[in-house]
Amino acid sequence: MTALAPAAGSIVQVHNLGMVFPVPGGETVALQGANLSIAPGEFISLIGPSGCGKTTLLRLLADLVQPTCGEIRINGKTPGQARSERAYGFVFQAPALMEWRSVLANVTLPLEVMNFPREGRAERARAMLRLVGLERFERHYPWQLSGGMQQRVSIARALAFDPALLFMDEPFGALDEITREHLNLELLRVWRETGKTVVFVTHSISEAVFLSTRVVVMTARPGKIEGIVDVDLPQPRDAGTRDSPRFFEIATRIRELLRRGHA
Repeated sequence: MTALAPAAGSIVQVHNLGMVFPVPGGETVALQGANLSIAPGEFISLIGPSGCGKTTLLRLLADLVQPTCGEIRINGKTPGQARSERAYGFVFQAPALMEWRSVLANVTLPLEVMNFPREGRAERARAMLRLVGLERFERHYPWQLSGGMQQRVSIARALAFDPALLFMDEPFGALDEITREHLNLELLRVWRETGKTVVFVTHSISEAVFLSTRVVVMTARPGKIEGIVDVDLPQPRDAGTRDSPRFFEIATRIRELLRRGHA
């Protein structure tokens, strides 16, 4: 099979990607025929019904599982090669912080694992905590923080080694609506300041529209890409963005694609 050639201007390429999981008595097709190209600096949201393959696609990009068929290239390399070169950070649904380590020590953890020079670790971690607005909490422990603050620590940790890509799997799904909307604003600020490429999984149409440059809409299982919607809302976005007529137009288009893909 010929390797997927790098596309000009893309940081992520997905070609005819499929994933089948064995289950008792048969198999489950989690993802089928996915094709996607992502440019540097984009904010891409994946949305679809539960079990449609959103998280599976994200985990395939991150080399956490291996595809049944198809190809992925990240900066022209396989996910495994990109992972070894520290090309991306991953933020999970739960913060997964170590309760016995301080906030600062949690953020320095990937730097320790990757053998970054000892003398620069704390300085880098403090810079990331300033970026997410938690510089006053470096001596706190996770159990002393709110859920939203813990997730901001998780984002700081994922950014600590300066990856080009940030993969985020429903990081705000368990939070209340007020906290979630506040963190949406904070995430957009971090995205603008860092220039990272973000791939973000969500179940919320509103969140997808508010955050994204494009929204990838997926069908019910077997998961396929039903359509990709450009989000041409002006930047920077603020609380009033959600009230604009264009916001509702884009949200309606995504809702129509979700209904079509669920039929």
